[in-house]
Amino acid sequence: MKTIGILGGMSAASTQTYYRQLCDLTRARLGGLHSPQLLIRSLDFASVADAQAAGDWATLGRLLNTEARALEAGGAQILLLATNTMHKLADEMMRGVGIPLLHIADATAQALRSAGLMRPGLMATAFTMEQEFYTSRLRAAGLDPLIPGAGDRATLHRIIYEELCQDRVTDASRRIFEAIAARLKADGADSLILGCTEVGMLLSGSNSPLPVFDTVAIHCAAAVEAAL
Repeated sequence: MKTIGILGGMSAASTQTYYRQLCDLTRARLGGLHSPQLLIRSLDFASVADAQAAGDWATLGRLLNTEARALEAGGAQILLLATNTMHKLADEMMRGVGIPLLHIADATAQALRSAGLMRPGLMATAFTMEQEFYTSRLRAAGLDPLIPGAGDRATLHRIIYEELCQDRVTDASRRIFEAIAARLKADGADSLILGCTEVGMLLSGSNSPLPVFDTVAIHCAAAVEAAL
C-alpha cells in the first residue's frame, strides 16, 4: 500500500475523522490487522484561521507548499489536504511537488455524477461557497451547484469556526443546519455536499432532507483506492 501524506489540523476535529475513516476503510478492504501507511502533518489552525480572516492567502500558500514538500521528503506517495477551504491554494501547495494531490472537489464531483445527481446544494465555509476555486471545479465536471442565501452563508461560516472547529456540537446548531438543507431542497437542490470537513458533525443521511455527499468520506475512499 502506498504511503498517504495528510496535511491537516485545519481543523483538528476533521483530521481526526480522516484518520479513523482511513483506518476503517483499509481494514474493510484488506481485513485482519491491516491499517494504512500514513504521514500526518497537523498545523495550528489558530494561525491559519487568522491569516484566512486577514486575506493573507499568499503566506498560507507558501506554508502549504513547505508542508507538502516535507511530506514528500518524508516518504508520502499521495497527498491529501484534509480541508475543503484550503483547496483554494491547491496550485500554490503543489508547486515543485512531484507526488499527486487527490483534490477533494474532483472526488466529490465524481461521486455525484456516479449517483446521477447534478444540482447539489453546497454547505461550507463562506470562502468555499462564495469564491470560485471550489464551485468552478464542480461546474467543470458538469454539475450545477446551488449556494445558500447570504444570511445562511454567514450562519454556516460562524457555526463552523466558532463551534465545529472547536469540537462543539449543539442541538440548536443541528436544527439550523437541517433548516438550511431544507431551504436548499426547496430551491431545487437534488443532493447535498457537506463541503466543509466539519459539517458532517451536524448533518448526515439520517437527518438531511437530501442525499448527502460527505466530502471526508469521499476523499478518504478515493485515497484508499489510489493507495491500493
